[in-house]
Amino acid sequence: MAKYRSEGKVIKYTPVSAVNAGDVVVVGALVGVATEDIAAGVEGNLAIEGVFEFSKTAGSGGEAFTAGQLVYWNATSGEPDSNNLGSNQLGYVVEDAALDAAIVRVKIAPGAADASSGS
Repeated sequence: MAKYRSEGKVIKYTPVSAVNAGDVVVVGALVGVATEDIAAGVEGNLAIEGVFEFSKTAGSGGEAFTAGQLVYWNATSGEPDSNNLGSNQLGYVVEDAALDAAIVRVKIAPGAADASSGS
């Protein structure tokens, strides 16, 4: 038996260290965005669905993305990328982002971590 609790677009989260609004947080296989500043040890909210703008490296050190492309969260670089090795699935690019663009818009779509991540 199951009981409906919420739409599931936002989940409760209690960080060990303070989190700022807009910070990307990985919880198991989920990648979320803090919707508010959350003090250490205090329950707050993470959005795990929606379209968000993520910063990315522009130019030769960066990556171009195309609409519909599946992207992953690279916790090391703090940016989305197309490499799923050791990264959690972030979601799908919603509009092209050229190599020289400083942002990419992504629809967060919860998914399982790649098996190689150890998650």
